[in-house]
Amino acid sequence: TFVGRIAQDLGLELTELVPRLFRVASKDRGDLLEVNLQNGILFVNSRIDREELCGRSAECSIHLEVIVDRPLQVFHVEVEVKDINDNPPMFPATQKALFILESRLLDSRFPLEGASDADVGSNALLTYRLSTNEHFSLDVPPNHKQVKPLGLVLRKPLDREEAAEIRLLLTATDGGKPELTGTVQLLITVLDVNDNAPVFDRSLYNVKLPENVPNGTLVIKVNASDLDEGVNGDVMYSFSSDVSSNIKSKFHMDTVSGEITVIGIIDFEESKAYKIPLEARDKGFPQLPGHCTILVEVVDANDNAPQLTVSSLSLPVSEDSQPGRVVTLISVFDRDSGANGQVTCSLTPHIPFKLVSTFKNYYSLVLDSALDRETIANYDVIVTARDGGSPSLWATASVSVEVADVNDNAPLFAQPEYTVFVKENNPPGAHIFTVSAMDADAQENALVSYSLVERRVGERLLSSYVSVHAESGKG
Repeated sequence: TFVGRIAQDLGLELTELVPRLFRVASKDRGDLLEVNLQNGILFVNSRIDREELCGRSAECSIHLEVIVDRPLQVFHVEVEVKDINDNPPMFPATQKALFILESRLLDSRFPLEGASDADVGSNALLTYRLSTNEHFSLDVPPNHKQVKPLGLVLRKPLDREEAAEIRLLLTATDGGKPELTGTVQLLITVLDVNDNAPVFDRSLYNVKLPENVPNGTLVIKVNASDLDEGVNGDVMYSFSSDVSSNIKSKFHMDTVSGEITVIGIIDFEESKAYKIPLEARDKGFPQLPGHCTILVEVVDANDNAPQLTVSSLSLPVSEDSQPGRVVTLISVFDRDSGANGQVTCSLTPHIPFKLVSTFKNYYSLVLDSALDRETIANYDVIVTARDGGSPSLWATASVSVEVADVNDNAPLFAQPEYTVFVKENNPPGAHIFTVSAMDADAQENALVSYSLVERRVGERLLSSYVSVHAESGKG
């Protein structure tokens, strides 16, 4: 599927895509999108599932790094993934059993678990409809997801002897076009006797819980009261029957005291909040339930150090490189949030390099001043990433930058002038003196060869009297 003309949008010619090693990288899912190097078109390479990629996040995008060489350039591209209505509303189960006393008062409310829709936006806006009946209406609070669930409201008194069982169909419809629906069958059993259910002090409790608290930490102690007497007024606490296994692995409910304590790892990066539905049941026959919801907000702690990734090294660096040359690319990431997840980067002091921010949490290590290999041939650059937590956490990455030699130094003799005394009548080829010169450059740039500067001595050329070996300097 066509996404866009990425080469044209980035100002690149089609003919230079292959020679400049045009490539696209994605930190998370690099196989979803691909670029045709012949026409510069970005296209979908494999099926994109927005719900799998971004979950319930309102915004969803794929971040791409487009890299070309000669010279090295990096472009950051955000591809927005738009939602389509491809997920119907889903209830936790296809059938829900409710047990209701025939003595319950009119306007009594019985909570229901609402449906969820994996889509976002209007595609996930749900409306509910209850099948026609004479006993119950549906109560849909405007903000039921945050405060309390759906509920059945008793509008006409029940008579178990007249109707011991009532079957209703609850339908959830999303706001997509075309709209999709999901249903749950409500099986209501009308019970006799014990006509007061336990009632919690509050229908909604809000609790703040720091992450990483030790097991046994008290989250909250709830209380429910029952107007009945004897065993019909004795209350036992529990999680609701449809509570998730994840909540059961994190929290423990004391059935007698109503205390909720921590039994698992509470990690802000795993979950920022927990919605815990509770029940309080009396010991009458049959038992009657009361309900409330605990909203546990997890408070972030600075327990994750920044992570550094060094990529696309362009080494070695020639000593005649101009300031501004990109040496390597560096990305940072911190799983914490707020100030705990805000990362700043710094370099080893007193080096000819600097960090340039190219995108959110992306940096380029660039040359800041002139290099001289003969002074320093290698730099061990330490990049430090530090978050804004208190106390702050940090991480480091080392980049070894080798400085490549250029031929910028002439050979130097040990002294500018030599005086040599030679006896007359020496045979040809006799050694009279050796000169030596050094070159501060490296490898082939430091290889020295010797030769005489020709001039006349009397009637004859200097080379007719003496010679010098090109490699050893012997004369």
